[in-house]
Parts: sequence; structure tokens; C-alpha cells
Amino acid sequence: MSTQSKIEWTEQTWNPATGCTKISPGCKHCYAETMARRLQAMGTPGYDNGFKLSLMTERLSQPLTRKKPTMYFVNSMSDLFHEDIPDQYLEQVFDVIRQTPHHTYQILTKRATRMREFCMSLHVPENVWLGVTVEDREYGVPRIDELRHIPAKIRFLSVEPLLEHLGVIDLSNIHWVIVGGESGPKARPMKPEWVSSIRRQCEDADSSFFFKQWGTWGADGVKRNKHLNGRTLDGAIWDSYPVTAEI
Repeated sequence: MSTQSKIEWTEQTWNPATGCTKISPGCKHCYAETMARRLQAMGTPGYDNGFKLSLMTERLSQPLTRKKPTMYFVNSMSDLFHEDIPDQYLEQVFDVIRQTPHHTYQILTKRATRMREFCMSLHVPENVWLGVTVEDREYGVPRIDELRHIPAKIRFLSVEPLLEHLGVIDLSNIHWVIVGGESGPKARPMKPEWVSSIRRQCEDADSSFFFKQWGTWGADGVKRNKHLNGRTLDGAIWDSYPVTAEI
């Protein structure tokens, strides 16, 4: 069945595929890879191949059995637009989404070009939120332009892990921005001024802003358990959703 999520900005995860390959600096310490190997060692069904890309056809129908309206993060353990996932399988995923208009589906990718090409060939259902990861200027920021032109009801950015100051970014036609620092023993630090700059730009662009976490490095530059660092930025908790969202 689908899994109740510990991710702050969603409710449940739905993984019709698992496994992935690294394509940019944000992938370096991938939490999904670590989790997949742990689940493989535990003998958890669906993770026999560890973090090798695998299509989980038996999971396609999971949202169909849930009557309660739910916010699903799609492929938290993979990337739905990975180059090795066939278009035919993507169409099956979107067919399930169309059959369940009472659910909302958040789809996040680092493969923005393929997402744009695929989504421009079909009508994106209104219950789909499309997002891209923006971890730095070189790899992440260009994905925003790919996303901006897709006719989705909600377009969002996951700026996590934020690895450097992004400078001025164009947030036009971007409805929601999530920011977070990296977790884990090898986490790279995130500076408060980087986050505050994005928050101010969200205010100017009328984009909703959600601060997920500091991660392993606190706002004071000290490395500790991420739960001790909290979620406070500029003296407040920032957990806004797009204006059409209810969660």
C-alpha cells in the first residue's frame, strides 16, 4: 500500500517506480539511495534490486483503492521522468491520476526537459502539481525555465538541498517554493542568507514559501542532529502552501 510520509509538505508517498541514477550535485548524498539499500537489507518487498531502477506495476492501482482525498508525493524513491522509464508507463501513471480526481499528486523531478516534453504532449490533469529540484545555479536554476512553460495548475520548486546562494531567480509563474538543507553525516552546510534571499523573492513574486528544515547544519553553523536545529527562519515558521491547496 502507499506509505504515510514523514516529508513535511505532503501526506503520503506513492512509488510506482523505485531506484534512480545520479545526474547533478544534489544527488550526491541521495536519501532515497540510502533508504533503498536499508530496505533491501531488511528484505522489504519491492526493493530486491536495491536502488536499481525498477518499475513497480503492482503499485499502479494503489491510489484507486483510497477514498479519502490525499496529497501524494509521486516517486519519493525515484524520478518519474527518468530516461529509462518508458513513455507507455508514464501514461499508465497519468491514467491512474485522471481516475482519481479527489487526490492531489505532487511530481518532482531533476529531469525537467523530459518532463516538459512529455507533459506538452498531453493535457496535464488539474490534480497534478509539477515541480523541479533547484540545488544550485548551474544545474538547478535552468530547470525553472523548463517548468515555467508547462501548463500545470501548480508549479513548484524544491530547493533542497540548497548548496549555494542562488542570487536573483525568476519566479514568474511559479506558485510554490520549498527550501531545505541537507541531512546526514556528510551533509553540506546551508547559510541563512541564502534562504532569506529566496524567501524575500517569494514575497515579491507572490509565490508561497515553505521552509522545510535546516538539516544537519543549524542556522548557527553548528553540525548536530537535524531535529535539534528546528525549522525557524528569520524568527518564524514558514509553511505556506499554494492558495488552492488544502492540507
